[in-house]
Amino acid sequence: MINKSNNSELYKLGLGCGGMIKDDNKSENIATIHEALDSGINHLNTADFYGFGKSEMVIGEALKGQKREQAFISVKFGVLVAPNGSFYGLDVRPLSIKNYLTYTLKRLNLDYIDLYQPARIDLGIPVEETIGAISDLVKEGYVKHVGITQVDADTLRKANSVHPISFIETEYSLFNRSMENEILPTARELGVGVVAFGALAHGLLSGTFSKENTKSYIPMFAEGNIDKNLVLVEELSKIADEKNITIPQLALAWLSSKGDDIITLVGASRRTTLRDSLKSVDVQLSADDIERIEKAIPEDKIAGSSFPKMEFKNGVRFN
Repeated sequence: MINKSNNSELYKLGLGCGGMIKDDNKSENIATIHEALDSGINHLNTADFYGFGKSEMVIGEALKGQKREQAFISVKFGVLVAPNGSFYGLDVRPLSIKNYLTYTLKRLNLDYIDLYQPARIDLGIPVEETIGAISDLVKEGYVKHVGITQVDADTLRKANSVHPISFIETEYSLFNRSMENEILPTARELGVGVVAFGALAHGLLSGTFSKENTKSYIPMFAEGNIDKNLVLVEELSKIADEKNITIPQLALAWLSSKGDDIITLVGASRRTTLRDSLKSVDVQLSADDIERIEKAIPEDKIAGSSFPKMEFKNGVRFN
């Protein structure tokens, strides 16, 4: 449990709401949010560009009649989306930030956001300027906490020098443990919590992975890589079978074992998925278990990176 908001504590799992964007599934999405809140999950994670704002609207509808302080709402901003749904750039200029927040508050039907953060940073804009603009919104009462997403340790330090950063959101899974090298030690030194996304490695650890549905832009799914990585998943599957749990439950339990200052996001738009994920909280892993799990997926045997590198300068992706 992490104490971050008005005498309340955040649960070890957070609900990733990026999949709550389909009109025909809205009632199930809302029921999932309600069940998450009832189960103790209070961190609802979204972005203003998820489904052209639909994710925010679903959360707003789900929170009607709920106690505001029961939910810790985290919102990312800055990604530019074309009418066809493709991402084409980034805008985290200080001038734009208050405008983003205005529309987010309207869609969520809230007076303030608990955690507000740029989805990426623009290397052409000093991070101090972006964080400074969010800091102004804290002073005005529209934002409670400032966060940052997918940055290196040096950038985290610079951001934190302008305003205390409450959380850094970053990819963390058995197939990407790079943040343990510099990001995690720096976050702990500064007292910054970690929100970990991608725990199931883009579905590779879902237990139902199919090569026919791979995301071609992710290097570890490329031809020549995916088969090598599936061999590693099979080794993990043996440990899950021994414990009579699923691969996702084992992967989530492993991540939860990494520290009480880490919140693991579970992407769930349906109650069945949420319930399966919640079972991971009851999984007890010994030090030997953790060692076995990490030996099953040794970092030097992972083929290809688990996330495409995305860097922006003057709003345009250049790699």
